[in-house]
Amino acid sequence: MGQKYHQDSEATIHCQISLKLYTSYIYLSMSYYFDLSDVALKNFNKYFPHQSHEEREKAEKLMKLQNQ
Repeated sequence: MGQKYHQDSEATIHCQISLKLYTSYIYLSMSYYFDLSDVALKNFNKYFPHQSHEEREKAEKLMKLQNQ
């Protein structure tokens, strides 16, 4: 059982988790887009997987906090 937070705090944290996971997905999608052979900015694909991972880790930290 997780901590008992105020409902507004709980909802805000859930919203933040969703945004972090969404951002992670967008970064991952951008990575694959810039990896396409017909896209001029090919080296951009190296930046976005790292960013995706960072955002996913932040979401996981918030989820762990919720479950303490």
